[in-house]
Amino acid sequence: MITTNPLDDDKLHEECGVFGIYGVPDAATLTALGLHALQHRGQEAAGLVCFDGQQFHAHRALGLVSEVFADERETARLKGYSAIGHNRYATTGGTVLRNVQPLFAELEFGGFALAHNGNLTNAHALRRDLVRRGSLFQSTMDTEVIIHLVATSRSASVADRLVESLRQVEGAYSLVALTHEGVIGVRDPLGVRPLILGRLGEGYILTSESCALDIIGAEFLRDVDPGEMVILSEAGVTSRRIAPAVPQRHCIFEYIYFARPDSVIEGRSVYSARQMIGAELARESGVPVDVVVPVPDSGVPAALGYAAAAGIPFEFGIIRNHYVGRTFIQPTQQIRDLGVRRKHNANRPKLAGKRVVLVDDSIVRGTTSRKIVEMVRSAGATEVHMRIAAPPTTHSCFYGVDTPEREELLASKLTVEEMARYIGVDSLAFVSLDGLYRAMGEPGRDPTHPRFCDACFTGDYPTRLTDREGKVTKQLSLLAEV
Repeated sequence: MITTNPLDDDKLHEECGVFGIYGVPDAATLTALGLHALQHRGQEAAGLVCFDGQQFHAHRALGLVSEVFADERETARLKGYSAIGHNRYATTGGTVLRNVQPLFAELEFGGFALAHNGNLTNAHALRRDLVRRGSLFQSTMDTEVIIHLVATSRSASVADRLVESLRQVEGAYSLVALTHEGVIGVRDPLGVRPLILGRLGEGYILTSESCALDIIGAEFLRDVDPGEMVILSEAGVTSRRIAPAVPQRHCIFEYIYFARPDSVIEGRSVYSARQMIGAELARESGVPVDVVVPVPDSGVPAALGYAAAAGIPFEFGIIRNHYVGRTFIQPTQQIRDLGVRRKHNANRPKLAGKRVVLVDDSIVRGTTSRKIVEMVRSAGATEVHMRIAAPPTTHSCFYGVDTPEREELLASKLTVEEMARYIGVDSLAFVSLDGLYRAMGEPGRDPTHPRFCDACFTGDYPTRLTDREGKVTKQLSLLAEV
């Protein structure tokens, strides 16, 4: 029996990663490499679809990229000059093979493959309407809704069909599609999820992060604009707007945690942004300690920024075991209780007798933080303080991040002081919302026109939550009947 690592239940899970390439030999091999660089965005499943000029070929499976594409006999048949790929962490739909992307369908105009990062907030409403009209769904994912909308569109070209379809959806999406003519990339009008354009020789690439370009030696060209469609074909790169320009709302958690630190998103180095958040933390809530210790790996850049701003030594007081993956047996409760030590171990010589400030990217349920604090105290730390490089996470995300229900989020039900007592620290502080914006180069958060999507901290969702509203309405109706 394969189970996910129980330690990961206390993190906001990455959404998904997409990769598309056109006009290069061995497109499938390069796509697999790109997905390897995007592994942090989804570890449940991976897949790709390629086109050899005559036929589409697909390979999808559950597991890590290195597992999915390990069989050379399987990958040898993946030929062609164009391909798209996807890494998955489930946000809608269960973890089963039929939900592994890219999805593929034979439509009126030919083969159509689609890979999607994000989440549609009106997918259930659209799906219900499509089923009533006769559509037969093969998966439980919101992504398949787009395929059915494309299939039922009466527009002439594939691009027009896709534009017509996307004008009906709400929520967040960065997607890549593959047809016999080329590769299409689209980003939602708010630009919640990232998508970039790169070049490799005479070919072009669309992908979630710049680190996927680096691994294959490709050149970064630019970010795809919010509300833009980019088409890669024999004509080169063509572009069109699919929606009127609106104020952008990029997901701020990409900078805090999701993106790889060596990526550049919207012109910002993710690594530098995390350092600046750490420096802001030190200015806002510095405390006299002997050493600054990151909770690895995601807390490292913020801890470096904190240490530099505070003038306090930085040490790896916690060492991470990078070889902890999925477990293949259901662990006993005793093994679960030791789970944090499978992933992290105290570096006792750097902690014993020291006043320590731990720097982490977020607190979700708080269970892992509590165990890490216990481990640091057991290693001899005389004081343990915790500083978090994000404001308190008080609301669920509905834009492609697998977050717990709101009542499971520690910050939604406890004050900061109560959270500090729960996780067992001498003090706890989060970067302020304005401080987070200052670290991102803004003067602060403008409540009337916020620069980023920060709904997980504020509850200020930038789009309608149609499916959620319908669920709540139905629940209230049932309660009224009772």
